[in-house]
Amino acid sequence: MSALAEIQPYVEAFKARPNAAEPAWLKQRRESAMQRFAELGFPTRKQEAWRFTDLQPLQRAAFPPPSSVSRVAAADVAPWLYGAAAHRIVLVDGVFAPELSAIGALPKGVWLAATAETLRTRPELLDAVLRETDALGAQPFIALNAALFADGFVLALEPSVVLGGTVEIVHLGRAAKRSSQLRNLIALAAGSRATLIETYVGEGDYWTNAVGVIAVGAGAALRHVRLQNESATAIHLGHQRVELDRDARYENFTLSLGGRLARTDIHLKFDGEGAACGLFGATLLRGEQEGTIATVVDHAAPRCVTREYYKSVAADRAHGVFLGTIGVRPHAQKTDANQLSKNLLLGARAAIDAKPELEILADDVKCSHGATVGDLDETALFYLESRGIPAAEARRMLVEAFAAEVIERIEDDAAMRAHLGHHVARWLAGGVA
Repeated sequence: MSALAEIQPYVEAFKARPNAAEPAWLKQRRESAMQRFAELGFPTRKQEAWRFTDLQPLQRAAFPPPSSVSRVAAADVAPWLYGAAAHRIVLVDGVFAPELSAIGALPKGVWLAATAETLRTRPELLDAVLRETDALGAQPFIALNAALFADGFVLALEPSVVLGGTVEIVHLGRAAKRSSQLRNLIALAAGSRATLIETYVGEGDYWTNAVGVIAVGAGAALRHVRLQNESATAIHLGHQRVELDRDARYENFTLSLGGRLARTDIHLKFDGEGAACGLFGATLLRGEQEGTIATVVDHAAPRCVTREYYKSVAADRAHGVFLGTIGVRPHAQKTDANQLSKNLLLGARAAIDAKPELEILADDVKCSHGATVGDLDETALFYLESRGIPAAEARRMLVEAFAAEVIERIEDDAAMRAHLGHHVARWLAGGVA
């Protein structure tokens, strides 16, 4: 398919959008973003950030936005729900499903709603959700999302508000050969705190393109967990743009299990002194899955701390990728940053590419990075088998322990660790080669 043929279905979908009663500023930003997408087209392997990612599943077919929303029963969502959630939003094919959601009573100073509802009732919150880089940057999928998004979710906390219960967002894809263009906003004002889990699941051949804009104010703290378990033939692209103010804390954990093609990008910038982030996750791949974690951390302020730790498992003919860049600007003295990628190959035809990078322009810093790729420990396998454990079960136990070690980085939340461990066990039930 030619470059023009790839983008044309999305250009036509934009032209055919209903003439919604949107403010003039939003329409203008959408038009600029679509123009930028048309200029850029799909990324190619000639671009360093996409060198290891095979986009053919996305290029071979068009995935315009759905013309209608799939019917989904509560039983279809139930297996994926987080039992400890206090507030829940469910979106089906990228559109809010009130009959499946349970937002509940919210404390004063908390706004939790669908993006479309926020646009109707509190449009001032969404001014920050579309950025100048949507129309000027070199991220075509973010530009496309800005042009076509219909819904998503917004979580906004006023200063010093502590949201005690966990917020759950479930994204369910069902529309065949269609895309969900989700635009999400998480904004925590100074001194506020929240925990959020996003779950991406579905059935069939669809594309999820989710963009999240995350702002954590001075002294605020956000724990953000993402469970990506799309269908075996689905495509998942998740982009998170995070900005941390002075003394802010942001923890992101991504468990990636599903999708024919799945990629998570995190671009994080330290805007204030003394902030800290923890970026952790595990990716489990089998069959012909393609899975990528790509992080860019910009230390633009002094005395900030980064901790990155990702693990990947690739079986059969799967391909895993870790791309991690930590940049330290000249004035960002006293930076403390560590990045580690550990990877496990379970098949002779499986492959993992790991590329950790440091770009340090300051002289008073403490930074390190590293990556390992290997097979299961033969000594550990022999030990388990010598005690009567079948070989297949022994391999499963070692892979489960490999993933569990990074899940344990989620401190002070046993329910969340158990929830993620449950889904790792479900993946392992499919067999480990």
